[in-house]
Amino acid sequence: MSAIKNNLWKIFFSTFLLLIFSSCTSEEKKNSNLPEEIDYIILSNVGGKSGNYRIIKIKKDSIHLEKGAAAKQNHQEKGLAISHATWKKLVSTVDIKNLDLIESSPSKQSVDGIDETFQIKTTKKSHVYVNAYNDSIHYKQLQNMKTELEKILPKEYK
Repeated sequence: MSAIKNNLWKIFFSTFLLLIFSSCTSEEKKNSNLPEEIDYIILSNVGGKSGNYRIIKIKKDSIHLEKGAAAKQNHQEKGLAISHATWKKLVSTVDIKNLDLIESSPSKQSVDGIDETFQIKTTKKSHVYVNAYNDSIHYKQLQNMKTELEKILPKEYK
């Protein structure tokens, strides 16, 4: 009698696991068919003798701004709501297909320089670039996005 119970439980458990794994696979297939979009962008400038920093986090509906200097122990933060049209205008400057082509350069912080870092998270991948402005071929799209961003930033965060 116990052998029959054990076999029933084994069959039930195996079937249950099979259903779970097959449902996960179908979810992944559904997500892989969706077009790749940008989820958020973070632009930061960090470094210098005073430990200056400016961090701009851009999401579909908002911008979070931070700036300060570690040596002076000052810090400011501000949040801004943005419209869907503004978000579209910002991300339209970035060609997702070419993000893998952008090349980073060495950090300048070791010589009291300021590093510019872009983090771009898409629905499928994350990209991080440090001092990519040295990539004269592929950086243009990030520069265009920065130009559009500067138009909407408050004066004190430019």
